[in-house]
Amino acid sequence: MAVNPNKALKRQKLRNNEYYDTQQIFDELYAKSLKNVSFTNLMQYVLLDENIKLAYRNIKKNKGSKTAGTDGKTIKHLSAMSEEKIVRLIKNKLKWYKPQSVRRVEIPKSSDPTKKRPLGIPTITDRLIQQCFYQVLEPICEAKFRETSNGFRPNRGVENALAQAEKLIQNSNLHIVIDIDIKGFFDNVSHGKLLKQMWTLGIRDKTLISIISAMLKAEVAGIGFPEKGTPQGGIISPLLSNIVLNELDWWIASQWEEIPTKHEYSGRIHTTGAKDRSKKYRALRKTKLKECYIVRYADDFKIFCRKHNDAVKIFEAVKLWLKDRLGLDISPEKSKIVNLKHNYSDFLGFKIKVHKKGKTTKNNIVCDKYVIKSHVSEKALNRIHDRASEYIKDIQYCRSKGESAEYRAINNYNSYIMGIHNYYRMATDVNADFQPLAYSIKQSIKIRLQKRVKRRNNESIPRYALEYAASKEIRFIGKNILLPIGYVSHQPPIHKKKTINAFTKEGREFIHKQLENIDMSMVHALMRNPVDSETIEYNDNRISLYIAQKGRCAITNELLSIDRIHCHHKKPRKQGGGDEYKNLIIVDKDIHVLIHAVNAEVIARLISNFKLNKQKIEKLNKLRVLCGNEAIMLNAEKDTEN
Repeated sequence: MAVNPNKALKRQKLRNNEYYDTQQIFDELYAKSLKNVSFTNLMQYVLLDENIKLAYRNIKKNKGSKTAGTDGKTIKHLSAMSEEKIVRLIKNKLKWYKPQSVRRVEIPKSSDPTKKRPLGIPTITDRLIQQCFYQVLEPICEAKFRETSNGFRPNRGVENALAQAEKLIQNSNLHIVIDIDIKGFFDNVSHGKLLKQMWTLGIRDKTLISIISAMLKAEVAGIGFPEKGTPQGGIISPLLSNIVLNELDWWIASQWEEIPTKHEYSGRIHTTGAKDRSKKYRALRKTKLKECYIVRYADDFKIFCRKHNDAVKIFEAVKLWLKDRLGLDISPEKSKIVNLKHNYSDFLGFKIKVHKKGKTTKNNIVCDKYVIKSHVSEKALNRIHDRASEYIKDIQYCRSKGESAEYRAINNYNSYIMGIHNYYRMATDVNADFQPLAYSIKQSIKIRLQKRVKRRNNESIPRYALEYAASKEIRFIGKNILLPIGYVSHQPPIHKKKTINAFTKEGREFIHKQLENIDMSMVHALMRNPVDSETIEYNDNRISLYIAQKGRCAITNELLSIDRIHCHHKKPRKQGGGDEYKNLIIVDKDIHVLIHAVNAEVIARLISNFKLNKQKIEKLNKLRVLCGNEAIMLNAEKDTEN
């Protein structure tokens, strides 16, 4: 299964909501929004102490929090302040909010590295304020968004968008696709229209809307005050962009999927939780209505049709609708109608087509059967080649910097290989696409790393790389494994279940159940962030133990975020203990403190924080005794001794 690279972050945010006891508030906002309740006093939730503390916790681990805005400050500036001071700072700023100027930078486009796209980076304080608003607005908007919107939403991603697209192509035989590219979408969003759309969604707190308006109009350093657009780089921008295009989702749906009928058609409930609408659609096909469906990931979307004539009319209608309703133009060069029987359609780094494969019987008529054929796009392959080559160069030149630098460089390469495999394995022909790439990269490794690289001999395969164990292309640099880029096979994208929902109790149970599986993004984080003061054996075993323990603390059994993972030596080094797998164990960082603690107050406080029962304290005591500390006595044992 392809892994969403943001999965670890999304999981942590869900746990943070529960930690700060704000989950009930967000659940209520979601439930009310489902019932079309209007919200006129949302600022009371934005200004809650718990919401502000939660916002700080959510942004402090973001990569962007280390990037300075126009004031030169980063998350380090906020982390030096007490919680009370941060809360007071945000509340004071929101009494009469005026955002600081936004720093503008340009970065290479992922689709075309030769071109640049602008990013607007607010100051760290303004980012914290945006996060406060985002947390309150997200559940309200989630209740109003359609299932076919997949970008920048909780528990959704590229995999879900591809699964939806492939279902329409493969199961519903919709082979005519409208590809529409909005020209400079993020730069051309109408502020006035966006605020009206928020009002329509039920967000009717005038103070909140005026602050959102101020965020949109924040001065861009060196350029001035924008009259339109949602600057990419702001925390709240993706949500606002989805609000803009949510109207398009529902308008397309109103043309076919959501059109009212005289009769209520029955239908079974699929395993994803969606209702089967095939009876309704069969009835609609007897009319002159144009069958169409939209699948969207942020501003990248496709409309699927059955007939070319319908697609021509819908294409023109959508073009006019975008211009008249949202003030957005399309790119004539990139927007077109594609017949998937003859041509490929690009979507999210993949090329999709159908090809004839045998015959099938439909309504007693024998007809051709078409199946999905998808490739990794040429742009993506070129990008992968260039990036992998850079990682190999890093391995080549890091040797002089020491063993830990080499280990980190190799791990960065391996993490990248695992990441692209997880993403692009959704292409049916991914293995064939990767073979020329694999040959080129193998030659690069041979030339640049020369005698340092050797074939597998007696070296053991780390637990995190066991799925590559059958490959003959595995190589080693010393004891460090180098994963083969060409060893990848197709795995179909998975649909998101409707029952999965971050804002209902039942939905969260499904999310937590999903997290029982290993979160590979956490494995990648451990690979990319080894403990420099420790040995390679220690760092490799740390990753293997995380997988073996399914990401949970050995004592509390709680899932661990990256900043909570500590690897403990059962038998201390000073007593002869080593870094071998059997002498290590993964625990929460405060449990690690508790294992070594001798101060009675510290011990009592930590046990109280974790609410450890007798069984867990017994596990803890085994580790304490091994490292030479006294076992912790339970209250009942103390009373007996007295």
